Amino acid sequence: MKKIRAAIVGYGNIGRFALEALEAAPDFEVAGIVRRNTENKPAELASYPVVKHIGELQNVDVAILATPTRSVEVYAKEILAMGINTVDSFDIHTGIVDLRRSLSEVAKQHGTVSIISAGWDPGSDSVVRTLMQSLAPKGVTYTNFGPGMSMGHSVCCKAIEGVKDALSMTIPVGTGIHRRMVYVEVEEGYDFEQIAKAIKSDPYFINDETHVKQVDCVDELKDMGHGVNLVRKGVSGKTQNQMFEFDMRINNPALTAQVLVNVARASMKQQPGCYTMIEIPVIDLLSGDPEELIAHLV
Repeated sequence: MKKIRAAIVGYGNIGRFALEALEAAPDFEVAGIVRRNTENKPAELASYPVVKHIGELQNVDVAILATPTRSVEVYAKEILAMGINTVDSFDIHTGIVDLRRSLSEVAKQHGTVSIISAGWDPGSDSVVRTLMQSLAPKGVTYTNFGPGMSMGHSVCCKAIEGVKDALSMTIPVGTGIHRRMVYVEVEEGYDFEQIAKAIKSDPYFINDETHVKQVDCVDELKDMGHGVNLVRKGVSGKTQNQMFEFDMRINNPALTAQVLVNVARASMKQQPGCYTMIEIPVIDLLSGDPEELIAHLV
């Protein structure tokens, strides 16, 4: 069986766990790592090419974009145009439809596939929400995150001028309402109040109750644990009071990376275009013979 050759673009928390997930997958091989710093090679990358541009790698089938959300579109458009599939964990919910339209045009033009917003939320949780809504078409679903570290929100804070380091914690209040607790280290010469104002006005935070606190050392507070509780109460047919619940506690970047590897596999089975996870047959996320999977799972 010909293995899928995957490149990892970006080598932060998600990139590191993506490498582990690829190494554990029987149907993948690592084509290489794309990162800004190619000089200091961590020990785990010793046997892989580490380059500054994906064009330096050979025979790449799919690129796993382990990059900040706000750079996803630029990277994806360039790589799709090179004839390489892309997958990402873009996590600004209000921007997903626009991104899908934008990347779909490029992917179809170049005969490639892009699967977007494929983390655990948006991503695998989106699939669970879709299933729940199909089981009770009328009703309401509550998504309660945390308590835990939000990577996307933390990266957003770090990008603000004057922030040396940052940690954003998501605290569930209930019924889909969340409190954001943001801890920042401030660079010398910058005003904390201005930084706090910039954080609270960012689209990542503007719709939630957000508290920003200055700390001496963010690293002492970091814990990559997270979680989600999904609840739907609704109506099946004409029958009231149907109740479904899904709950998980996770290592945030490790699960995101696993989902990215799963959709990288699925990208090889789709027609050219851009997709979200709710549009992908769930069996395409798995390695192995389809009939054997059906016999085992159905």
